[in-house]
Amino acid sequence: MGKRETVIFICTGNSCRSQMAEGLLRNMAGDLFEVFSAGSHPSRLHPASIIVMDELGIDISNHSADSIDEYLDKNIDIVISVCDNARQACPSFPRDVQQIHWSIDDPFHGWGSEPGDLLPYREARDILKDRIKSFINQELA
Repeated sequence: MGKRETVIFICTGNSCRSQMAEGLLRNMAGDLFEVFSAGSHPSRLHPASIIVMDELGIDISNHSADSIDEYLDKNIDIVISVCDNARQACPSFPRDVQQIHWSIDDPFHGWGSEPGDLLPYREARDILKDRIKSFINQELA
């Protein structure tokens, strides 16, 4: 088997959607891909993202919010933007990468992570899970 394809999920803050997508793909695809996430303007990992991923038994609590710039020379194969801002702000990766865009509504509405705050994060997580399932099936086809 050759080199694993490298996938990076990008959004603006790298606090919610891209972090959940990274955790989901890593969990659902096993060792098929090397997976990262980053933001055009990284902030910090959102506690609600950790909670709703934990509901699926996926621990992303050790993830950090990273800048896209850190990955420009990492031989990324597939760039998946999960928000419209990141798509516009995405820098050019130095080689021929496959670019995919998924427009996922931003669940962020403040830094709260009480039970009442979690619904939009669950919705984003579940949409990402469906998209990732399709992505894996396409890549393996």
